[in-house]
Amino acid sequence: MRFRLAGRAAAVGLAAVLALAACGGSDPETTAAAAPGGAGGPEKTQLTIGALPIPDSAALYIADKRGFFAGEGLTVKIEPIQGGAQAQQSLLGGSLDATQTNYVSTFLAVSAGNKMKIISDLYQATPNSFNLMVAKDSPIKTPADLKGKKVAVNSLKNIGTLAVTSVLKTHGLTAEDVQFLEFPFPDMAGQLEKGVVDAAWMTEPHLTAAATKIGAQKLADTMTGPTADFPIAGVIVTEKFVNENPKTVAAFQRAVAKAQQIAASDRKAVEEILPTYTKIDAATAAVITLGTFPTSLDETRLQRVADLMVEQGYLKSPIEAKTILPGANG
Repeated sequence: MRFRLAGRAAAVGLAAVLALAACGGSDPETTAAAAPGGAGGPEKTQLTIGALPIPDSAALYIADKRGFFAGEGLTVKIEPIQGGAQAQQSLLGGSLDATQTNYVSTFLAVSAGNKMKIISDLYQATPNSFNLMVAKDSPIKTPADLKGKKVAVNSLKNIGTLAVTSVLKTHGLTAEDVQFLEFPFPDMAGQLEKGVVDAAWMTEPHLTAAATKIGAQKLADTMTGPTADFPIAGVIVTEKFVNENPKTVAAFQRAVAKAQQIAASDRKAVEEILPTYTKIDAATAAVITLGTFPTSLDETRLQRVADLMVEQGYLKSPIEAKTILPGANG
């Protein structure tokens, strides 16, 4: 596969997605990969994809429900996961072909020597889409009060800990001033209510559910300042998978691109799909705060994640985002 991003500001739009499979940029057989079972069809037709039960993965479920995967000759099984870091182990172990994951976990995995590629962008933060929450009658009133306290995140050393640390920094604290504990998103409200943790980093639909069911209160929006409009999650595969299955990857990308366009332009479509894979009802889905659904892979946007990780000490040396996009070597 050989497509190049034109500079740091280049966005890999839908046209690039459609051309991704072209090994020389002009192979008509590869470009016509949508022919299921034909010469240009996908190399691998049965795929298992990891996904969290949160809005980030809406396009995957839309693509499945509306037959976009089937239209590309793919049969996709979507497996629930707890977090991107855990799912990456399944990816490397071979039980997943691809997985939704947060970008912090992706860059960390790459820095550890794992060869991975981001093949689709899924989700970007908006105000109040990722908040620190505390119990109804908590004495904690500002992030500065979290010193020595326990904070729930869905995975250690991921987008949650990075975002919380960014908030702590603005209030004179560091990551070492709190204790991060791992819990799946659906369990966090219960841990808050029981006092097992003092605060929880939550996203929708769990934010609204926690506020409604246990009276949880917002302590801070973690997507402000350095993390405003922050890139959150995408779909990754191993570099080996990309090299061995270029037509499969291109077929998958086309299907997700169609679904992502729907998610980006039609909130109702997202509201309708959420109750099918999350533990919320239609009424809750209608009022939750959603992030945005990017319709292109933007190298510059993804670079923000790597740069903040260097600043906060998550990465010992810089990583260029373009090196983990399809078509880039290394």
